[in-house]
Amino acid sequence: MGGHGVLRSMVRDGSVVDVQLRGDTTRRVLAYARPYTRLIAAFLTLVVIDSTVVVAVPLLLKNIVDQGVIPKDSAVVIRLAVIVAVLSVAGAVLDIAQRWFSARIGESLIYDLRTAVFGHVLRQPIAFFTRAQTGSLVSRLNSDVIGAQQAFTSVLSSLVSNVVSLVLIVAAMATLSWQLTIGALLLVPFFLVPAKLMGKRLSALMSQQMNANADLGSRMTERFNVAGALLVKLFGTPAREEREYAARAAVVRDTGVRIAMNRTIFVVALSLVAALATAMVYGFGGVMAVNDTLTVGSLLALAALLGRLYGPLTALSGVRVDIMTALVSFERVFEVLDLKPLVAESANPVTLPMGQVGVEFDRVEFSYPSADEVSLRSLEADATGDRAGGGPVLAGVSFRAEPGQLIALVGPSGAGKTTITSLLARLYDPTAGAIRIGGVDLREASLTSLHETVGMVTQEAHLFHDTIRGNLAYANPAATEADMFAALASAQVLSLIESLPSGLDTVVGDRGHRLSGGEKQRLAIARLLLKGPQVLILDEATAHLDSESEVAVQRALDEALQGRTAFVIAHRLSTVRGADLILVVEDGQIVERGRHTELLEAGGLYADLYRTQYFDERTPA
Repeated sequence: MGGHGVLRSMVRDGSVVDVQLRGDTTRRVLAYARPYTRLIAAFLTLVVIDSTVVVAVPLLLKNIVDQGVIPKDSAVVIRLAVIVAVLSVAGAVLDIAQRWFSARIGESLIYDLRTAVFGHVLRQPIAFFTRAQTGSLVSRLNSDVIGAQQAFTSVLSSLVSNVVSLVLIVAAMATLSWQLTIGALLLVPFFLVPAKLMGKRLSALMSQQMNANADLGSRMTERFNVAGALLVKLFGTPAREEREYAARAAVVRDTGVRIAMNRTIFVVALSLVAALATAMVYGFGGVMAVNDTLTVGSLLALAALLGRLYGPLTALSGVRVDIMTALVSFERVFEVLDLKPLVAESANPVTLPMGQVGVEFDRVEFSYPSADEVSLRSLEADATGDRAGGGPVLAGVSFRAEPGQLIALVGPSGAGKTTITSLLARLYDPTAGAIRIGGVDLREASLTSLHETVGMVTQEAHLFHDTIRGNLAYANPAATEADMFAALASAQVLSLIESLPSGLDTVVGDRGHRLSGGEKQRLAIARLLLKGPQVLILDEATAHLDSESEVAVQRALDEALQGRTAFVIAHRLSTVRGADLILVVEDGQIVERGRHTELLEAGGLYADLYRTQYFDERTPA
């Protein structure tokens, strides 16, 4: 028991004791624990009973010696030995029951916190994910959540069991010999001082090792994904990577050796103090036994209780660190949960109308939010940069798309085209003005109906590391295999899927790397068709494709656009000549609007862009 408490206290990070916590952290922790009040009460009751059993065994040993062995009464010895055996079995059962309750409470807390954080993070704006490090987010979801749970259950069991054990042990020792009890307590400082000093050193070493392991983990994550592995192979740097990895791994190894040696020295030092204390009890107690002022049984019981005394003392010496560790882990989780999503559902949401719908932008203005509005400094790789929001990105944008129309957004890079479509998908809300679909302001629309109504295909089609069936079902879990084949046919990719040995059950790989760019785009279009949105956004969906793939994807897009209100962002102006309305965007404003021929005749920015592209395409490379 003593060794366990000592080693557990050594891996706590002592630096947390100086952290300033918010006043409501403890209250929020208790709120998460409240649903498990009965389980916690039962758990703590078992802890108290188990502590009592641990103290009872040495007292029975006293009686075995004094009432059985010395009087040579074998019946007493057997009877008391049976009681010790029963208590030992009871202790084992209590230990199993404690572990079940601890696991039940702990895993339930992990479930509650993990699902709350996961769902909350997914509701953050896209800007949050552009700033936050993925590794930091995963750490909050895994390490901090598990750390909070482990510290919470450890503090509960350790604090209660060690306090109860300490009180019972000291009381039992005092009843046997108050003189030896005082002598044993006088040696307590010699036990706690090395624990304090060595604990700080071990805390620093553990922190170094955790940081070094985190560095190793980050390096492996970057090198072991498809893009990173490809870069290593293209630059021919496996040997250099191995050397650099080995250097970092050596830091972990050397720190691990230092931790092992410091732990050994620590345990040996504590064992030495405990051995000296035991020698003191046997020496003075033995003299008392010779003088008939202490029974032999009492002497043996005192020695056994003494061995149980220093473990709780050492554990309690670090209880403040334990509590702070738990609260800091909880606070890091609460920090994420306290982030307010920029896009929130209305208190009385309105369902968007079914069928073909029109879209209206009414004097829309927009500025991107500041970093502090969308992210946490502690999640970013560089939190020292510019934290302020940008200037106006859109100013006075107004237009109307009639149901079923194809609207093209063209203009220089950075003009605000993607921002317009991001607002239409309600990835952000406008700073001023209103956006309406079917006459309903998007801020009043239910998010469910909005996501059902608006769909988007981007330049980089993202596919999950799953089967083709799984990626298609993401859009519509209720879709049948017939629905999937129909969508694949409309997306001009059915023949490819049928040619694969596993068909729909083919795994596409990390980010769909087993498919070409054109195949991924067409599969993304099929997925969108299964969703069946009435408003479609195509953000340069063919920008990075070769000519053959572009033709195939364009045919799929033509099929997808049938009967839908669509917005197309296109770099190649030749692909939008048939649009019902072309909006020319420059510096966050619509500077021209009309059909292709009208804009060419107007001789403005669109005509300049078109002629420049036409000339470049006609000029031999």
